Amino acid sequence: MFQIIEQGGVIMILILVLSVFAVAIITERLLYFRKIQTDEEQFISRLKRTLEKGHFEEALSICENNPAPITNLMRVGIEHRNYSAETIKATITDAASLEVPRMERYLSFLGTIAHISPLLGLLGTVTGNIQAFGVLGDFGAVGDPSLLARGISEALLTTAAGIIVSIPAIVFYNYLVSRVNHSIIRLENRVSELVMLLKGPEMAATEAGIRDATAAKLAAEETDDSFPSL
Repeated sequence: MFQIIEQGGVIMILILVLSVFAVAIITERLLYFRKIQTDEEQFISRLKRTLEKGHFEEALSICENNPAPITNLMRVGIEHRNYSAETIKATITDAASLEVPRMERYLSFLGTIAHISPLLGLLGTVTGNIQAFGVLGDFGAVGDPSLLARGISEALLTTAAGIIVSIPAIVFYNYLVSRVNHSIIRLENRVSELVMLLKGPEMAATEAGIRDATAAKLAAEETDDSFPSL
């Protein structure tokens, strides 16, 4: 292992450092999404029961004691429960603009690692070949061909290392981006559920009032039409 790193030179060390960062980011993000998804189901069930009882302060306490994207959005919605449904949705949307970057944390860096690792490997190969041909030139055209072959072989190590780092980084980057997108959709559904819990009765009463008013208006129009004009 150390011999390979030594043969690859500074470029190989850079690729190795990037691989360590990639593994750290992937591990941290996987654990993060696993945690928020596991905690979310328990939290939503508990929060629904609390809100259905009208215990809003207890619901706020639950959100504050369980920090996560969904709990932060729920807390904002509950704090604005006395406003209209449209205002609650707008406020939660503003809060979501802060939560999405937290879910995307480090992903841009992981994407950068995925793209530059093979380029660094190629750079190492190019510089290694330059050195190999330079050595061959020093020994003359009749020098030992194995010397050139060994130099090229060592130079190609950096390209292989860059590709080895890049492939899993790309795979996990795409996977984690899809997890973020799915989480955003799930948050939108949870927000709709929250608005219905907070404003469901009020919205139902409003809709019932509109239906009653419409029915009364239609009945009045039918009554007017039943009397012929003189």
